[in-house]
Amino acid sequence: MDAFNSVDKQYIARCLQLARCGRGSTSPNPMVGAVIVCDGRIIGEGYHIRAGEPHAEVNAVASVKDTDRGLLARSTIYVSLEPCSHYGKTPPCCDLIIERRIPRVVIAATDLNAQVNGTGIERMRKAGIEVVAGVFADEAYKLNKKFFTLHTAGRPHITLKWAQTADGFIDRRREAVSEGAPLAISTPLSMVAMHRLRAGCDAILVGARTALLDNPSLTLRHWGGRNPLRLVLDRGGVLPTTLRLFDSSAPTIVYTYRPVAGKFGENIEQIKLDEEADVLPQILAHLSALKINSLLVEGGAQLLRLFLDADLWDTVRVERNNRLAIGEGVAAPSLPKGAQPSVTMCDNNEIFLLER
Repeated sequence: MDAFNSVDKQYIARCLQLARCGRGSTSPNPMVGAVIVCDGRIIGEGYHIRAGEPHAEVNAVASVKDTDRGLLARSTIYVSLEPCSHYGKTPPCCDLIIERRIPRVVIAATDLNAQVNGTGIERMRKAGIEVVAGVFADEAYKLNKKFFTLHTAGRPHITLKWAQTADGFIDRRREAVSEGAPLAISTPLSMVAMHRLRAGCDAILVGARTALLDNPSLTLRHWGGRNPLRLVLDRGGVLPTTLRLFDSSAPTIVYTYRPVAGKFGENIEQIKLDEEADVLPQILAHLSALKINSLLVEGGAQLLRLFLDADLWDTVRVERNNRLAIGEGVAAPSLPKGAQPSVTMCDNNEIFLLER
């Protein structure tokens, strides 16, 4: 039997709806929504709009009209994630709830961040506040799965993405830029969907061959939002500075064995890798230290296989154009053995989605 009443579920559902309004702008913080209810009436609500700015609980309290301020002392505040209990860029939200003497708090999910992880709940209960937790917890964790991956697995949430032809190729065979542009597999509509995917990720990674032959900008052009941090793995330090990746329009990191002093202009950083150690753990450790919640790996095939072989992935997204076959070319990576992805359509192309 469901332990939670329908009223609590109704308002937590609203919190989750509000939380989604912050998609693409809250990282490295989670998306959070809050609703304040008194006598069956919503008197305040808010969500975490942007990292570094007030949290959902603060915005919800601030939205309460002056004439309703006295109602806080007999209200319930609903929050999609446990109120924080530590000082970051903003004060602890659990202290605000205690200060405003809100007597009841209903939470969707406990914050698995080690700086919180139950301490917010404990502090509020010690202050005499009734706390109910776990209402739609699965939905709340799914909403912030990228945030929680960083705090539970100690690495960013990893999405692998590629597009392939009907006969399993991601491109023609090309050895030089002079041999033409990359094969167009995506449609205009599926390209928009791909940029939406980019907008939801903190960082985007390609290998040196992809950077050289495709000369991608790795920025958002078909969807709104902030550009992801651009990353390129260039072990030998061979990439020319004339590539779009190095135009300084967005922050870029080059992972290499051979950094060259003064090679790049501003907004571009070189990180030296240890040649004796595995590459991917070094990159992921560096991104974790930067509090990068999510990483999108866009290619090429060799780099994608490196992640698949290391079993370092959380989501795999493959777009297949069944109207395009080229006979030979660069073979697409294979999905993990036994994988059973969900399949949807986007402008007549099939989208295969595999999630852990």
